[in-house]
Amino acid sequence: MDNSAHVRAAGLRVRAGRRMAVDGVDLVLGIGVHGVLGPNGAGKTTLMRALATVLRPASGDLRVLGSTLADGESLRRVRERIGYLPQKFGYYPRFTVREFVEYMAWLKQVPAKDIPAAVDRAVHRVGLSDRADDRMRTLSGGMVRRVGIAQAVVNDPAVLLLDEPTVGLDPAERMRFRTLLRELARTSCVVVSTHLVEDVAAGCDEVLLVDRGRVLFQGGTDELAAAGATSDVGDSPLERGYSALLEQAAPR
Repeated sequence: MDNSAHVRAAGLRVRAGRRMAVDGVDLVLGIGVHGVLGPNGAGKTTLMRALATVLRPASGDLRVLGSTLADGESLRRVRERIGYLPQKFGYYPRFTVREFVEYMAWLKQVPAKDIPAAVDRAVHRVGLSDRADDRMRTLSGGMVRRVGIAQAVVNDPAVLLLDEPTVGLDPAERMRFRTLLRELARTSCVVVSTHLVEDVAAGCDEVLLVDRGRVLFQGGTDELAAAGATSDVGDSPLERGYSALLEQAAPR
């Protein structure tokens, strides 16, 4: 494996309840935007939770930022350098946007003197500066999602993990989000889980296609499109490649 990789996995297996939702995954992820694509129930969220150190692997090797995550101290150090937006995240409705992002910065051990500027920058990046002092309970669903992205980037993470980040965002917000991804990916490893092929087409340098807990494909968007050269299922080359690979891997 590449020693410069931000995320490395070999034979990674992770349970979701009694089910082995990630089953023998090998990964090498470095700087750039990596799209984790797959149908609902493919194991994407379980994989993201493992990379975020929320779930412990059942077996295999997982290293994030060079750490094996073997003890509490290594977990703490890695978590300070990770940004994570889960599919559903909890927040205090009475907190303002600023207070919530400040609280998350404090949890991530951002130095106290740096927190105000870090929060202002994160809130600005998601286009919510004018709502920074509004309470979370007054925000629309799309705005809450944008606050979730703000808390994920407030510590300028080396590894940024975003699970279905564009759910609830309108077209203008999606464009802003993709611009932010490109900015962050200059120096960070960004992993975006989605079931929307268009999200991958617009913003990802590399695609991982996941189904039934396994990686079926890892490569560039051009390679994914080429996989569907003879398929007529889908409205775009990427959708045809996605459909063709899933069909090839389907149980017979």
